[in-house]
Amino acid sequence: MTKKPAASADQRRSQLLRGVLDLCLLSLIAERPRYGFEFAQALADAGLDLVSDGSIYPLLARMERAGLISSYRAPSPSGGAPRKYYRPTDAGHAELAAGRADWQAFAAPVGRILGAGTPSTGEDTPCRTG
Repeated sequence: MTKKPAASADQRRSQLLRGVLDLCLLSLIAERPRYGFEFAQALADAGLDLVSDGSIYPLLARMERAGLISSYRAPSPSGGAPRKYYRPTDAGHAELAAGRADWQAFAAPVGRILGAGTPSTGEDTPCRTG
């Protein structure tokens, strides 16, 4: 049996994440306001290290245009340039709640299917017709 290359697994994880990255970002800022670098760090700490800043910032901008998040600038504790922090709006909180419900409704049956047991070879399963 040949093992799939790691790149294939990374591609699958990346595709799966694409569909829920906005919800992950909303969930992170629902905990507390965050600035850009903190998103990538928090995602990596949670095991989602495939996410780059290059995919986070455009998504934050789209979410802000859609009215799901707002931003403000605050001084950097290290004395550098002010940081742009993001926080959810009321619409963002509602979107997060709906997204969490959608995720649970999706993930539960997928988990049951994928965790159903060892894949069958089909050799000992009779073929039924009609």
